[in-house]
Amino acid sequence: MSDLKILHVVGARPNFMKIAPILRAMKNDPFFQSVLVHTNQHYDVNMSDVFFRDLGIPEPDVHLNVGSGTHAVQTAEIMKRFEDVLQKKRPDVVLVVGDVNSTLACSITASKLCIPVAHVEAGLRSNDRSMPEEINRLVTDVIAEYLFTTEKSGTENLLKEGKPQNQIFFVGHVMIDSLVYAAETIAKSEALTRWNVKPQEYIIVTLHRPSNVDQPETLEKIFNVFDEIRKDLKIIFPIHPRTINRIKSLGFEDRINGMNNLIFTEPLGYIDFLKLMKHAKFVLTDSGGLQEETTYLRIPCLTMRANTERPVTVEVGTNTLVGLDEGKILSCFAAIMNGTYKSGRIPELWDGRAAERIAECLKKSFMQVA
Repeated sequence: MSDLKILHVVGARPNFMKIAPILRAMKNDPFFQSVLVHTNQHYDVNMSDVFFRDLGIPEPDVHLNVGSGTHAVQTAEIMKRFEDVLQKKRPDVVLVVGDVNSTLACSITASKLCIPVAHVEAGLRSNDRSMPEEINRLVTDVIAEYLFTTEKSGTENLLKEGKPQNQIFFVGHVMIDSLVYAAETIAKSEALTRWNVKPQEYIIVTLHRPSNVDQPETLEKIFNVFDEIRKDLKIIFPIHPRTINRIKSLGFEDRINGMNNLIFTEPLGYIDFLKLMKHAKFVLTDSGGLQEETTYLRIPCLTMRANTERPVTVEVGTNTLVGLDEGKILSCFAAIMNGTYKSGRIPELWDGRAAERIAECLKKSFMQVA
């Protein structure tokens, strides 16, 4: 086999920092021929284009231009359009990352055409099937033939689910590769000046999950927490479009407008966001990826969820699950302020070389077949 044609799929903001290092790792090796497909599940400039620029991702070879919709509509539309791409491009492998709808839809479509699927960030489990991402992870891992895990729990989960050991590769985390790669650029960012904040004098908040922002009683709890935190620290809240819409529709607009030390921004680019995160006192979030980035940066992270598919961030790193428990959040806040919060460690193989390991695994596997 002269080269291995890999069709890489991205669709939403969490995918971009995961695919970038893989494309770089394969770029200069003539064994690999990479084709990049963007489903455009996230399609506005702040949620997509700015990440491509910040991470040095090349212009996609194919845009599916799917856009938003319900989970069913979006998944079906991606499958319809992706099938045509597969028939025209005829790749040897479809590589998907993470757990968004594009990951699921493209994996199913490739599998039905008997094209092997490689899943990067495989095996993560929250054991909460009310989360759409959990369904996407489970189905993708059943289908995939190459399973690249970020932490030991991922490998353990896959083995329990009956996946053969020779399909599982513990490689570390490509998202950390992106963070390491961008370190110098992040250092040059003027985000703190732009938002008029100083290191350790503010926190970062990201919230978007329906369980946190769709009901007035949950928003009330969140804003009660904000009222306590903003007595001591500024709050920078890059707000998801869905979240601001819920805040307005549920009648909380006047309340947030009356909060001093609360700074709303549009979703930020990768570089500026990481600059702010790196110098924050802590992060309050319901995101998945931020649990990992904060662990690597040794920044306290309070995750407003009852569970996590990334247990290494709690067991080894700086993450604590606080749910919607105001008392627990404020207790952790007090520990952070008085210096008694856990410091955490960087997990195994989170060293900036995960993408190289992925490329090497795929190369070895296909050279053996050839």
